[in-house]
Amino acid sequence: MEKQKNTTAKTALIFGLLLGAINIIYGLMLFSLDMHIQKNTTSNIIGYVIFISLIIWGIVDYRNKNQGSLKLSDALKTGLAISLVSSIVLAVYLVIFIKFIDPAFIEDTLKISRQTILQEQPEISEENVNQMIEMQKKFAGPFMISSFMIIFNLFFGFIISLIGGLLLKKSPVE
Repeated sequence: MEKQKNTTAKTALIFGLLLGAINIIYGLMLFSLDMHIQKNTTSNIIGYVIFISLIIWGIVDYRNKNQGSLKLSDALKTGLAISLVSSIVLAVYLVIFIKFIDPAFIEDTLKISRQTILQEQPEISEENVNQMIEMQKKFAGPFMISSFMIIFNLFFGFIISLIGGLLLKKSPVE
């Protein structure tokens, strides 16, 4: 009896939910340490490593469950689907986080943004700073942030899946 081919959807659901859960735990850990607003290179790198690792792991798992064969198109579908599932999970979490867990998140982020602008451009007028902050406010709602996050994760997921697929692709053994 021939083994049934593992589906992209099944792998994407498992690894997408896992990636989403790990990112939520990581986000809550940063929140508990009061590091969730600051731009920290180390925490960003850790987040990228988690993202890349789970996508590549999902693609490898898909290949292993399909008798070692992997087409580039399957790697792209798997990686993008993992990115999409995890992004949806994170978008829901982000809305809950901003609305209930840390309602001051956007306000605090805008304060830090104001400080950064003033540090990087000390000659800028207060009026220009206010205009920049007002523009940022238009894009700072939980649904806008979630939308941008989904788009970014899909783009980044595509790049990782493409590279992973090119490195891991293997023709089926006859």
